[in-house]
Amino acid sequence: MDVAIIGDTHIPDRSTGIPDWVRERVEAADHTIHTGDFETPAVVDEVRSLADGAFTGVRGNVDVAGVDLPAVATVELGGVEFVVTHGTGDRIGYEDRVIAAVREHAGDTDTAVGVAGHTHEYTDEVHDGVRLLNPGSATGAAPATETTMLTATVRDGDIDVTRHRIGGR
Repeated sequence: MDVAIIGDTHIPDRSTGIPDWVRERVEAADHTIHTGDFETPAVVDEVRSLADGAFTGVRGNVDVAGVDLPAVATVELGGVEFVVTHGTGDRIGYEDRVIAAVREHAGDTDTAVGVAGHTHEYTDEVHDGVRLLNPGSATGAAPATETTMLTATVRDGDIDVTRHRIGGR
């Protein structure tokens, strides 16, 4: 199963739209995860449409009241449990907040993967025994210095993650 992982699109305040190359990867994926900060319900609907309904998303700290998504969502794909949260709050303690969400919401914290956004910085690391993924910003929204997203191939509980990026400022 192929999974597109995007976040921090910030449309319309910091970007005018999702880049074509990101749209193509979302359309090609079997499932899409978005880590929040869409900004409006219309952007949620757009991403959900690109993903052909195979979509898991969470509310970010700048999402308006009409963005009707949970603060934390879990989804099992290809034998991997993803715990998705935005990661809202100060940069200090970010990883600990995300890992706490994984520990609270995962069925098996030994195999779960935490997916979060908020910092606009790509991350793929193990923190306190839990793998943490942050796709960065799929539109290059400030403070990002480039446009990034992740794709993951998941099968039988194994996950292979690839970072995709374009440009920089």
